[in-house]
Formats: sequence, structure tokens, C-alpha cells
Amino acid sequence: MASGKGQRISAAEHLQEARHHLAGKNPRAAYELLKTAVVQFDNDPLLLSYYGYLKAEVDGAYHGGIEDCSRALLLYQRLILRSGIIGDETLKAVLFLNLGRAYRAAGMRKDAYDTLTKAMLLDLQNGDILAEFGCMGVRKRRPIPFLSRSNPINNFIGKMMRKPAMPLPPRHD
Repeated sequence: MASGKGQRISAAEHLQEARHHLAGKNPRAAYELLKTAVVQFDNDPLLLSYYGYLKAEVDGAYHGGIEDCSRALLLYQRLILRSGIIGDETLKAVLFLNLGRAYRAAGMRKDAYDTLTKAMLLDLQNGDILAEFGCMGVRKRRPIPFLSRSNPINNFIGKMMRKPAMPLPPRHD
């Protein structure tokens, strides 16, 4: 969204354009846009949250992305406390969603799952949260259910069940 000379683009317009890039499957463009936007709007929790998620997803800066998403949640809570108004649960769900996305990008599945569950409890209608759960996949059942996942026996049997059978060598008759 280009603006005329001297016009400043609002935080909402930056976010709208970033979401447009994300819908068009161009997270790199969204990330580059938000890189400059967070400098200008450093106290906008939603911008910071999307920026953090994309920092982890696109740039591979997992720790920094998770930190930015967590800071966005703190900023939001402080704004709510200062203003004395009731918080928007839908907005808070998006902040948790982006934190969950950053955790997933970092390979921190348990943290991602826990965070996405918090997001889901805040906004049951958000299709993006459901889609993110879908991206995480479903774990298969443990081979021996009464043993823990980390048990060496379960690990061994699980690996054996996952590996394709070795092909037989060709016969030379």
C-alpha cells in the first residue's frame, strides 16, 4: 500500500498489507514489511507479534522471534491494565497464535501445542488456530502404551515400525 509523499502509513495499514502477503503465500515480503513497521510502531503488540512469528519462520531467528511474541503479549497486558478497559479476547488469541507459530518454527512442539491451546480457549471460531494445529500433525500411538514415549524399548520399536523394509538383493539364477 503506497502512500503519497509525506503521508505516513498507519500500523493497521502495515498489518493489512503484511496479512495480504501472508494470504498470497509470501511470508518473506510480509517479514520485510514488518521489519520497518516495528521500528516506527514499537508499542503495537499485534505488529510485534506478527513480526516475531515471521522472524522465527522466515529468518530462523527462533529465540528472537519467540522473545518478540512474548513481549507483544506483555505489551498487550500492560495496555489493558493502563487503560482500564476490558481486553479483546480475539486479539489476545491472535497473539497466542503467533507465539505458538514461533514455537512450532523452532521445533518446540510441546510449547507450541500448549500455547495454541490457550489461543483456542480464547477464540473457538479462529480457523487459523485450527489450521496451525493441523500443521503440527498428529502423533502416532506408542507401540507399548504403558511405557513412556522416551522409554528405549518404545523408541526402538517405533523406529523399526517407521523404517521401510530393506529390499531383497536381486537374485542371479
